[in-house]
Amino acid sequence: MSGHSKWANIQHRKGRQDAKRSNLWTKLVREIIVAARLGGGDPDTNSRLRLALVKARAGNVPKDTINNAILKGTGQLEGVSYEEVRYEGYGVGGAALIIDCTTDNRVRTVADVRHALTKNGGNMGTEGSVSFMFKHVGEFLFAPGTSEDAVMEAALEAGADDVVTDPDDGSVEVTCDPSAFDAVTKAFEAAGLTPEMSEITYKALNETVLTGDDAAKMQKLIDALEDLDDVQQVYTSAVFDDEE
Repeated sequence: MSGHSKWANIQHRKGRQDAKRSNLWTKLVREIIVAARLGGGDPDTNSRLRLALVKARAGNVPKDTINNAILKGTGQLEGVSYEEVRYEGYGVGGAALIIDCTTDNRVRTVADVRHALTKNGGNMGTEGSVSFMFKHVGEFLFAPGTSEDAVMEAALEAGADDVVTDPDDGSVEVTCDPSAFDAVTKAFEAAGLTPEMSEITYKALNETVLTGDDAAKMQKLIDALEDLDDVQQVYTSAVFDDEE
């Protein structure tokens, strides 16, 4: 299975996300609102909000927009009330999908998600049909050439579960329990180590490797889902081979 390295897939995903800026602010602002509503408006005591703010700043969301989103989330400013909803399903080649949404209209959202799935070769599953195939983790990825020893020393002392260097591309992956995400993040900052990617995610326990037409069709399906304003995040077991 050479050619479907973690590093290559992360770079591929980031490149596509960077190219799709049309609804990026919408998603970032909604995440801030929901995070503030659930955990309060202080990022020092609300790790989800802190991560949302990091992503919003990286996405160049204006400071006033960020501040207003926090105020809307805490109820200090009037705004739309969003709720979180999750859908599960299957894509091309039986690849599993978890689709996290924030919405003010469940009927609209489920119809949009179902349409995107069926139009692009996927189908909706029932609650719990694929979630058992994923593990909820904090995940960090360091560029090839990063010192594994330095990463390991900082990560394990901060409570990380595992540090793995990809034998093909040399990237270093760190996973931890979501509750340890903040501690590990701060440990890397203190050590002067900057991950290329860091997030709390759903990591597939087993990957579904796709190539050629199947890979292209699955990417089209993921794009269709991510283009929906109500869809915050798509997690999948699919990985794409570099051969395309």
